[in-house]
Amino acid sequence: MSIKSIVYDDSADVLVIGGGLAGLCAAIEAANTGAQVTLLEKRGECGGSSVLSGGLLAFAGTDLQQAAGIRDSDAQLYDDLRRAGQEQNDAALVRTYVAHQRAAYDWLKKLGVVFTSVELAAGHSVPRAHSLRSQDFLALMEQRARDTGRVKIVFDAAAERLLRAGDGARVEGVVAQIGGKAANLHARRGVVLAAGGFARNAEMVNLFAPHQAKCVVYCGEGCDGDGVRMAWALGAGLRDVVHIKGTFGFHPDTGKTPGRDWSKHSVYRGAILVNKRAQRYVDESKSYKLLGDAVLQQPDALAYQIFDQGVMDTSSDTAPLFKFKEALALGRLWSAPTLDALAQCTGLDAATLTATVARYNGFVRAGHDDDFGRTGLSSGYGKLVELTRGPWYAYPSTSGLIATYCGVTVDAETRVIDVFGHPIAGLFAAGEMAGGFHGVAYMTGSSLGKCVIFGRVAGRNAAT
Repeated sequence: MSIKSIVYDDSADVLVIGGGLAGLCAAIEAANTGAQVTLLEKRGECGGSSVLSGGLLAFAGTDLQQAAGIRDSDAQLYDDLRRAGQEQNDAALVRTYVAHQRAAYDWLKKLGVVFTSVELAAGHSVPRAHSLRSQDFLALMEQRARDTGRVKIVFDAAAERLLRAGDGARVEGVVAQIGGKAANLHARRGVVLAAGGFARNAEMVNLFAPHQAKCVVYCGEGCDGDGVRMAWALGAGLRDVVHIKGTFGFHPDTGKTPGRDWSKHSVYRGAILVNKRAQRYVDESKSYKLLGDAVLQQPDALAYQIFDQGVMDTSSDTAPLFKFKEALALGRLWSAPTLDALAQCTGLDAATLTATVARYNGFVRAGHDDDFGRTGLSSGYGKLVELTRGPWYAYPSTSGLIATYCGVTVDAETRVIDVFGHPIAGLFAAGEMAGGFHGVAYMTGSSLGKCVIFGRVAGRNAAT
């Protein structure tokens, strides 16, 4: 859209579109360079999908790991990220993440962020998922943005179009609906798109990922792809759309009743997965993105995480993905004194379930899983445990579309790149809507981690 003859209603050095974690980090970093920032959030509060997350961030070599006796390194983190993405992710973006991750961790701590524990999760060769409470985290980041004195946050402000003088010209502003009225906003230095994905846009999901139609949807209310479409309209390239996957571990009733923390990952504590036939069907230590695809191929796209009291004893009070006791108290987790009784609760065949557990335990004793090759709790890390001690538990699970993990093409400087491989001047992107970082699958904690790291890069570069 041309900006000639446009009368601007307001201006700022940097415009940030989206009030999730990436947008808030971009705003803070831009403000810290001295820039005046306006952040537009289409809903009435900040948070986006970030505030619904499990609150895990992937960092390596931190003081929290060292205190727990966990040895980790930049090289190990890089290898794990590339392995999780099956090397279909952009190596330059992964290198940027690794190069900035320790500084990002220290920056968050200086802002007052408190990490409560380090967890082993999907794609990790060692425990490195740094846990926090996502609601408190996002509230703190919003306050830190306001504390700069240079960030103006505007709610009920839906950006609709990017403004520039003509094809190839610099992006210089946005058209937005603010409180139901159209407004033209000028960006003197740059625009950062951090508007999230498109899991709530059925048309886009059906266009790019019709195989995910069976997923439950659990993401930010504003994730309808508007940021992707605005950049797409200017010729932005797209990355990783072929790799869109849901997230395994969501209860099939996700979102039907009030509450949070619908996703649980007892598989990374030693549980096994069975389908409605009470049979294992996958290596449970794989990335939960791959587990998400696998469950969609099972009858009714449903599985059960089966575990015993030994696994229940590893329940965490701080990491939502591992709050098994809380799930039990909320009535989302079945419990029974014996496997036969558990089968009756779930509707599974008791004889088959008993045989499946016994066969798996035999593999654990023998040191080799002849059926699916499982060698550890996650990515080969962690010793497998026999499931022998009642009471027994079952968590019904399916795949949830919490994020699309794909989007517009960006380079290591977070500049949006067009279909011909050239930067679109003045336009940056970060967070979920930036593609290329994850590749085929996903390493737990790298989504919030990339929001912080690339949000900071985008904010700084847009301002300078």
